[in-house]
Amino acid sequence: MSGGRDLTSNAVGLCLLPSDLLQDIFIRLALPEILRLKSVSKTLASVISCDDFRHLYGRRSASETWLFLYKKRSPRASALHGFNDRSCRWFQIPVAGILLPVVPPGEDLYFLTASGDFFLFSSNNCRELIAVNLASNAVKKIPASPLGPRGTSSWRRSGLKLIAGPPGSDSFRFLFAELYENRPVLFAYSSETDTWQSLEGKEIDNNTLTRFNEREALFLSVIHRRRESVLVCAGPGNDAPIVCRPRFDGRVVEEGLAVGLIAGNMSDRLHVYGDGKMVIVRSDGCDGVRVFGSIELWGLSIDGRGWEFISKVPKRLVERIKKRYGAMMGCLEERDGIIRIVLLSNYRGIWDLIWLCYDLERQDWTWVPLPDDGTSGLNMAGIALSSALKLPCSGS
Repeated sequence: MSGGRDLTSNAVGLCLLPSDLLQDIFIRLALPEILRLKSVSKTLASVISCDDFRHLYGRRSASETWLFLYKKRSPRASALHGFNDRSCRWFQIPVAGILLPVVPPGEDLYFLTASGDFFLFSSNNCRELIAVNLASNAVKKIPASPLGPRGTSSWRRSGLKLIAGPPGSDSFRFLFAELYENRPVLFAYSSETDTWQSLEGKEIDNNTLTRFNEREALFLSVIHRRRESVLVCAGPGNDAPIVCRPRFDGRVVEEGLAVGLIAGNMSDRLHVYGDGKMVIVRSDGCDGVRVFGSIELWGLSIDGRGWEFISKVPKRLVERIKKRYGAMMGCLEERDGIIRIVLLSNYRGIWDLIWLCYDLERQDWTWVPLPDDGTSGLNMAGIALSSALKLPCSGS
């Protein structure tokens, strides 16, 4: 991993400092910087590996969020670019060496999602799922799902979820939802058993509405139409998932909102789904060049049967971040009452990133400025938001 600072050149001087002062310095660093220090000095490694520091760092970094971009190159030169919202810096995270044993030459990889130390890739030629554990430098092929081998174009970002195991665990779960024989089905993989499970969704009724208030519930998108969406709600256990079909009721909440998604040119609206929320980006433009004019946030109603307007990005903030674009994609994540939205746009080969956060309790929008990481002219092959990376155990 690499950042902008040459930390290794200062390792000798750091070794002369008292351990409590070293801990105070290290607690302010992002994990890639800590791992570089750990690899160049046994003295520094002993400070980083001690239980007190690991516990303190785990608490400090628990609220961090990472944004990861995967740039399309040959598997031997593949790297993830990660932005940490606490350090406000980009880091290059090489994964080529980890992927090399299972990725044949010439394979076309796509980055699907991440959670903690786990990163999930899909190969287009072999049509396989590949999981990387950054903490242990391990790679694992996931058996084909009950739907069989799938290419990269079959995976929908809002319809899948990777869930890392508890801290110190090397286990994970991968879930995705699809229509199978015209029925919403949840497919769940467990790394502990190396097996898949298929669970058919149960239509929502009055006895299942309480599931929507569970903090552990996961919402996976199945399909979205103009007036109705289909989502699967998966609880923390192995109970049958709940199917909800939220609709727009057609009432105008606020002038200019895209209620019902029926007016205007649909190509001028980007819809980003995730965790039971929806963002609508409305744009104006012509000849393939657009400028977005508003960003709206919607969520499921308390009974799961409708989409309800939550908030709209203030016009003053839109004016600060608006850019011209020819194509745009995005991702959305809700965690600990914060909804994070990242929009990735391209205009004449130049990529641009916008990161917005909405605090549900405070009802407040914030913008996370993202410095340039040299993305111009490169082919993106995946984007994901993720929780904090974990500090590996001393033996890792």
